[in-house]
Amino acid sequence: MIDAFRVLEFRFPWRSYQDKLLQNFYSHIADKHFHVIAPPGSGKTILGIEILRRLGKKTLVLAPTITIRNQWLDRLQTFFTDDTPFLETSLDIKTPNTITFSTYQSLHSFYKSFENKDDFLEFFKKHNIETIVLDEAHHLKNAWWTCLIALKKSYPFFIVALTATPPYDSSRLEINKYFTLCGEVDDEICVPDLIRENDLSPHQDFVYFSKPYDSELNFINDYRNNIAEFKSNLLLSENFINLLKAYRLYQNPQDYLDEIYSNTAFFSSILIALNEVGIRINKEKMQVLGIETFDKIRLPKLDLHWFEILLQNLLVEERENLIEHEDFLSDLEKKLRRLHGFEKNKVNLTGNETLYRSLAFSPSKLESIVEIVNAERLSLQDDLSCVILTDYIRKEFLNTSAEDVMYIDKIGVLPIFHYIRTSSISNKDLAVLTGSLVIIHHSRIRAVNGLKGEEFFNFSPLKSDEDFVKVNVSNSSSKAIVSIMTQLFEEGIIKVLIGTKALLGEGWDAPSINSLILASFVGSFVSSNQMRGRAIRIDANNSKKTSNIWHLACIDPTDIHGGKEVELLKRRFSAFLGITNTTIPFISDGYERLGIPETINSEDVDDLNAETLNYSAHRTETYLQWKQSIGRGTKLTRQIQLEDYKEPEFKAQRSVFFAKATQLVVLEIFLILFIFLAPALATILELTINQKLSSFIKFIGFIAVLYFGYRLYKLVVYYLRHGFLHTKIKRIGLAILQTMDEIGIFITNKKNVQVHSEKTYGGAVNCTLKGATNYE
Repeated sequence: MIDAFRVLEFRFPWRSYQDKLLQNFYSHIADKHFHVIAPPGSGKTILGIEILRRLGKKTLVLAPTITIRNQWLDRLQTFFTDDTPFLETSLDIKTPNTITFSTYQSLHSFYKSFENKDDFLEFFKKHNIETIVLDEAHHLKNAWWTCLIALKKSYPFFIVALTATPPYDSSRLEINKYFTLCGEVDDEICVPDLIRENDLSPHQDFVYFSKPYDSELNFINDYRNNIAEFKSNLLLSENFINLLKAYRLYQNPQDYLDEIYSNTAFFSSILIALNEVGIRINKEKMQVLGIETFDKIRLPKLDLHWFEILLQNLLVEERENLIEHEDFLSDLEKKLRRLHGFEKNKVNLTGNETLYRSLAFSPSKLESIVEIVNAERLSLQDDLSCVILTDYIRKEFLNTSAEDVMYIDKIGVLPIFHYIRTSSISNKDLAVLTGSLVIIHHSRIRAVNGLKGEEFFNFSPLKSDEDFVKVNVSNSSSKAIVSIMTQLFEEGIIKVLIGTKALLGEGWDAPSINSLILASFVGSFVSSNQMRGRAIRIDANNSKKTSNIWHLACIDPTDIHGGKEVELLKRRFSAFLGITNTTIPFISDGYERLGIPETINSEDVDDLNAETLNYSAHRTETYLQWKQSIGRGTKLTRQIQLEDYKEPEFKAQRSVFFAKATQLVVLEIFLILFIFLAPALATILELTINQKLSSFIKFIGFIAVLYFGYRLYKLVVYYLRHGFLHTKIKRIGLAILQTMDEIGIFITNKKNVQVHSEKTYGGAVNCTLKGATNYE
C-alpha cells in the first residue's frame, strides 16, 4: 500500500448493506475486477473510495460528468480525512497524482491527442497507475470504451466498476463490450436494503393506459388487414407451396441435420406452413425434431410469429440457397415492402416502427398526464411535488392557444404544458425547465428574482397565455436558473415541473419529488431506471415520504395482450424491484407484481385506470406495505413460475396414466387371488389337480404378477411425475444450486441457501431460491 493511503479512513459507521458488500471484497477482487450494482442513494462513491483505499495503489477515477467527478473529491475530503485535507489528488489526467479524478470525455480526448497510441498506453505505465475506477459504468456503451479496452489489454489493472443500471437491454455487442471491460457482476445492493435503512423512500409503480384515437386505430387496423390479406394470398400460391416442398431441408432432412439443429425454428416453420395448407407431414420429418408420439402431437397454427420466422429465413438468411426462386422471392419482397413489413433486411409482420411510434407518441397520453396530475393534486393537496419527464421540447407548439390545444398531435414538454394549463383551474405552480426553455407563472417572478443573486434574467409573456412568462437566460446563467428552479420546487413554490430527461433524468437531485410521470419513450432501461431514481430518494424534510411512479402505455386494441407498449413495459419491469399489489404484499420484480390482467380490452381501460387512481391515493398503505414486506428479512428470494400444470395435454397425459394404473391394480388383485385361492376353488368344484399342474399354474401366475407389477410400478412413477410436478422442479432447482456451488459462483454458504417448490392454488408451480444474494 502506498503510504499516502494510510491517512485515509472512513470516519463513520458503515451501513449494514455496505458492510456486507465489503466483507466479500477480497474474494471478489481476486480476479482484479470488482463490479458492483447499487441504486442511487446507496453510497456508491463512498464505497468506491473505500475500495481504492484498500487496494492502496495509484488510481484513476473516471466519472461521466464534471459534477460527479467533483463529488468524488468532495466525498474523499469530507468522509475520509480529519481536519487535514488529502493533498495527493489531481483533477487533470495529464498530470496524475496518487488519486486522479477525471471524466470519460477527458480520457477520450487525451487518447485522441496521441498520434501513436502506444505512447498513450505507456503514459499510464510511466506514472504507475494500477487501479481504474469506472463510475456510472453503464455510460461505457458509448465511444469512450475504445481507449479503455486498449488500456485494459495493455496492463493488468485493477478494474472497479460501479453502476446503478447495467445496460442489459442494449445490443449484444454493447453488452459484450460492457462486461469485457467491467467483468462479471460481483455483488449487488438492492432497493429493499436501502428502504430498510431509511436511505430510500417507499414507492410504488403504476401504469396508466390510454386508447388510440380513431385516426391511429384506423391506421393500425389497415395495417393488420393488409398483412392478413397478404398471408392468405401467399398460402394460396402454388409457387410458394412448391418452393417449401422442394426446399432441401424439407426434401432430405437427414442430409442436413447440422443446419436444421442450428436453426430448428426455421425448419419447424416450414412444417407448420405446409401443415397449414393441408399437406400431411410424414413421421421421418417429425422425428428430426425429436417427436416420436405422432398421434398426440398437433403442430401449431401458422400465426404471425411463425410466419415471420419463415419469411425472414427465405428472404434473408437462406436466400442464397434459393437462387432458382429469386424472381418469386424478389416479387414477394416488393409486396412486403409496400406493406412496410420488410425494412432494413428484417421481416416484421406484427407492426413496423411507424406503427409503434404512432402508439408511443399518441396524443391520448396527454390526456392521461392531465388525469394523473389532477388525481395527485387532489390526493396530496399542498404536499404535491410532481415531475413530468419527456424526450422533446416541441418548440413549434410554444404559442399554441387554448382553442388549438385539442389539435396538438405530438408529445413533448410544451404539449404537456399546454394540456395541463388549460385543464386545471389552479396552475400557478406549473413550470417548465429544460436546457433551452424555462417557463413560470407570472406570480412566481418575484420568487425567482429573490434567488437570482448577480445573475441577469428577463421575462417575456407567452403569446398564447400572458399569465405565463418565458425566462430568458444567457449561456453563463444556465446553471444558475436550474439551481433556482430546483430550489423553488423544493420549497413548494413550484409543484408541477415539466422537463426533459436529458436535463433532469440523471444527476439532478430534488428529494421532495413524490410523484413522477415518465412520458419518455425513446430511452433504454438504463435511462428509465435513472429517471425512476429521481423519485425514490429520501426527503430530510419528510420522513414519511412515499412516491408514486407513473408509466404510460397506449394499448393496441388489435392485440389482446396490449401491444408493443405493454410488451416494452414488461421488459423494463423485470429489473424494477417493488411491492406487489396483493392482500399480503411481498417484494418482487416484474410487471406481474402490479396485478394487471394478462389480456387488456379497450373496454376495460377506463375501469383499470379508475382502479389504479384509487389505489395510488393510498400512500400510507404503500408505506406500511414496504415495511411489512421487508420485515426482518436479510435476504432476497428469486422465484420462477411454471404454468404448464394447467395445459390440457399435461392433464390428459396424467389421466391416461391414472386410468391404466387403475386397470393394472384390478388385474394384480385378480392374479394374486387366483394363485392363492386356486387349490380351494378346485376342491369346491371337486376337480382333481395333481401337484405338478398346481405348481405350474402358481408359477405362471407368479410370473404374471411380476410382469404386471413392474408395469404398475412404472405407471405409478409416471403418474406421480405428472401429478406432483413441484417435486420434480425442486430436484432440478437443487441440481442447479449444486452445479453453481461446485463451479464457484456462490459466495454464500450453500448450507444457508434453500430451494422451495410448491403448487399454488391456481395450479401453477412456484420454485423459489431463498437465502442467496440477489446476483446469485
